[in-house]
Parts: sequence; C-alpha cells; structure tokens
Amino acid sequence: MLTKSDGTKDQQAVAPKSPAQVAWEWVKSLVIALVIWFMLTSLLVQAFRIPSGSMENTLLVGDFLFVNKALYGAELPIVGKRLPAFREPRREEIVVFDSVEDPGISVVKRIVGVPGDTIAMEDNVLIRNGERVEEEFAVRGNTGDPRDPRMRRWQAKYLADHDDTRSYRPTLKNWGPLVVPPDSFFVMGDNRDNSYDGRYWGFLGRDRIRGKPLLVYYSYDKHGVFPLPFLTAVRWRRVFSRPH
Repeated sequence: MLTKSDGTKDQQAVAPKSPAQVAWEWVKSLVIALVIWFMLTSLLVQAFRIPSGSMENTLLVGDFLFVNKALYGAELPIVGKRLPAFREPRREEIVVFDSVEDPGISVVKRIVGVPGDTIAMEDNVLIRNGERVEEEFAVRGNTGDPRDPRMRRWQAKYLADHDDTRSYRPTLKNWGPLVVPPDSFFVMGDNRDNSYDGRYWGFLGRDRIRGKPLLVYYSYDKHGVFPLPFLTAVRWRRVFSRPH
C-alpha cells in the first residue's frame, strides 16, 4: 500500500503471474485433490453399482452405493497391508467383497454363516446351528431345485457328518449341514433362486471382504417407459436410503 503526498492511499502494484506460474498452481491444486480423493476411496468410502438382481428386493439393479471400507479394516494402497478393523463382519450383514472366481470384480451378498456355524438348507429355508432362520429379506420363488456338480465338489469335505459322503447329493435348495471354517464366511444373495453365491463356489475368506454398504446415493431404473427418463426413471424413494 502506498500513501500519496495528499494523504490518499493507492494500491501497490502486483506483478502479473507468468503462464508457467499459473499452470504450476493448477497442477498443485489438481495433485492435492487427487491425493485426497485417492486416500478417501482407498481407506474410507468406495462407490459401487449393483449390476444384477441377486440381492432383490434389498438392492436393485441400478442402485449406486457408498461402501464403508474402514469398518472391517481398509487395505493400504501399494503395500497391500490392512488397517485394524473396527469390528468383524456379523450374521445378516450385507458385504462387498472381491470375487472368489473373477479377479478384479467386486460382488455384494449377505452373510448367513460365520466361523464355527453349522449351516444347511431344507426346502429353501436356512438352518443355522440346528434352528430355522426367519429371513424376512429373502425372496423365494417357485422354480425347480437344480443339482449342480460344483456344489458337491467343494461341500463334501465340510459336511458336519463325514462318515459317508458318497451318497451326498446337494441341490440349490437342499444341502448341508456344513461347518464354516475359521476365518471364513458363508454368503448368499437375498434373491435365493437367482443368485450365484457361496452355494456354488464355497466359503468366503475374511481377507476378501472389503466393506459394508452405507447408503444408496442414487438409483435408476433403466427399463423406465415414461417421458423424461432422467427424472421419471430415478427411484427417488431409494435415494439416500440405507440397505438392511
């Protein structure tokens, strides 16, 4: 600030920034924003889209979720180590995890068995530790009860009764009882007749579980038939809802 002889004040001249200085400031701002975003998505929250109907009617195709990655212990980028978990996954919780069969693919299902549980299905009803489980969230259809050879291949060695496994012939709606091994979980989709889940490929290792859905931040029905789909196809009632 400069003061003139007549007592008035004048603004001090500021040299204009060169194009290189302006570009460098933009680069610094962008790098800082990217680092913050990288840390948030790596350690705290991740976005996830529901691509299939295996979790209907709890989660619908076109739901977009925020997933809490810190709850079960977020994985540190590059080094591959995990931070301490706030707590362990529990029965009936919905979890997002790394696919057992397809590297790089994330999957969402519900935990129905934790380490030490004895689980089975009888006529499409879950039996856990000898008791029928009332699953209000489960959707059961009237389709058939197919037998898939993949089920017997992995289930036979986990049967609670190991005396004779030769006669064991599991089907989609009738199988077990199986004992969940340590550090593993058993997951299924809520849409029981339309879910490719643990019944086919086995137990889910604890190290594959990444997080728990926080909320649905957007939901869009791509099959909407009304005009102005950018408004009418949005499931407004699901926006900011919490899946249970």
